[in-house]
Amino acid sequence: MTDFNRLRTGLVAASVLLLCLVLAPAQPAFAAVYAPPKGKIWHGVTAGEEVRDFTARTGKAPAVWQTFVRWGAFYEHAFARARSAQARVMLHVSTSEGQGSPGVISPGQIARGGGDSYLLELNRRIAEHGRPVYIRFMGEMNNCNNAYAAYDCNGRRRSADFSAVRFKQAWRRSHLIVRGGDVATLNARLRRMRLAPVRTGETSLPRAPVAFMWAPMTGGSPMISALAPQVYWPGRRYVDWVGTSFYSRFPNFHHLEPYYQRFAVKQRKPFAFAEWAMWGSDNPDFARRLFGWINTHPRVKMLQYNQGALPSGPFRLRHYPRSARVIAGALGSARFAGRTP
Repeated sequence: MTDFNRLRTGLVAASVLLLCLVLAPAQPAFAAVYAPPKGKIWHGVTAGEEVRDFTARTGKAPAVWQTFVRWGAFYEHAFARARSAQARVMLHVSTSEGQGSPGVISPGQIARGGGDSYLLELNRRIAEHGRPVYIRFMGEMNNCNNAYAAYDCNGRRRSADFSAVRFKQAWRRSHLIVRGGDVATLNARLRRMRLAPVRTGETSLPRAPVAFMWAPMTGGSPMISALAPQVYWPGRRYVDWVGTSFYSRFPNFHHLEPYYQRFAVKQRKPFAFAEWAMWGSDNPDFARRLFGWINTHPRVKMLQYNQGALPSGPFRLRHYPRSARVIAGALGSARFAGRTP
């Protein structure tokens, strides 16, 4: 082949490739997990009305601020707080006011479409916000203290509306509706799952920049096979992040490692400590071990310190000065990203 023919062949191939790139459908922004830049970890806080105390004790402002919200209740304060801190919004959506409180709706009702108006409202508000929002949907679903768990703390099974099957249906429905898109397509997927169509008169829902975080405990409470985390797994397609809770009072690294391998590594998902905190005693060794674990597990991409709602609550770092110094030293690394653009 002459040099001219080689050049012509190369130009044709390059033109075809360029045309394919132009015509290929772009990856929609709503499909992103909104992970931090490569090599970074989002550092954030959970609960509370201010972050000044936490920032002062750790030397770093949060990138994400998580707020606990009850199904159907007001949540605008979560957006306002995050905006004031130049942080991203994270909503922990529960069906009750807190652990030990009754729920206002069951997973079964959500699965059947009884909560669609709230899901549509979330879709609209997040789309209107226009910036990434994380939803930790019914976290610790395998904790008997939560109204949406399948079993109570005596090990008794709750009604069918609280089963793991209904929970997974509720999760998938919520994931589809809050993300948004063409309603006919959405309803076709619901129909394949044998679920009712979304209750809306719209033909299309706005594409919301949202990522769903699946965050059970690494073991059930009580520790029975029916509350094992895998029982509640809704499917890789419907999970954007894998997370869990982790506190110094229950330093169960023995369960943490296989959980991480099974769900973050095997499912190829970013991993988050959806809530963690010092609790009960000043334990700097726990803090060192936790950050050492984080530094050797590259799928960890988010770390949410639960400071609690009360300024004098049991998780506040003022109670744990030695641990606070270790935490401040660890977060001082450039790897932990603070305020988000």
